[in-house]
Amino acid sequence: MSSSELSASLEDYLETIFFLSREDGKARPKDIATRMRVRAASVTGALKALAEKGLVNYAPYASATLTERGREVASKIAVKHEALLHFFTQVLGIEAAEAEEFACSMEHTIPDHILQRFVRFAEYTEKCPNFNANWQDNAEEYFCRALGCDSSRCEKCNLVD
Repeated sequence: MSSSELSASLEDYLETIFFLSREDGKARPKDIATRMRVRAASVTGALKALAEKGLVNYAPYASATLTERGREVASKIAVKHEALLHFFTQVLGIEAAEAEEFACSMEHTIPDHILQRFVRFAEYTEKCPNFNANWQDNAEEYFCRALGCDSSRCEKCNLVD
């Protein structure tokens, strides 16, 4: 089973269990509900659905644990989330709360090959000595120059003041 076979909601539950279970290998339903800001009944329904798919071990009134397959799927979701969050905050300079919101929504739909381009671009911006780390401050001028234009007042780039 891949994460593409799960709803965005179930992916969120799986990812939450993944993060909560890092310390002791399990996640209490109460902690899942608190972290996701949902009711306990919602958590119970999600845990049952994830258990039916073989992604979590769950029994009523007990903590949930990820199966080996559940850990694999959850890890891939978490990697997508972290990569998008990093790109938004470190490359684009987006405020953390807003970046978190968009990373959470995009992680469910972004194909792996596009995510890899995000990651490669982020790595480039961090490692290339010729990349101006302060490009956000003068983004219009930066992109105009990158496209080979002479001025930030460029009709070709639609950057006329």
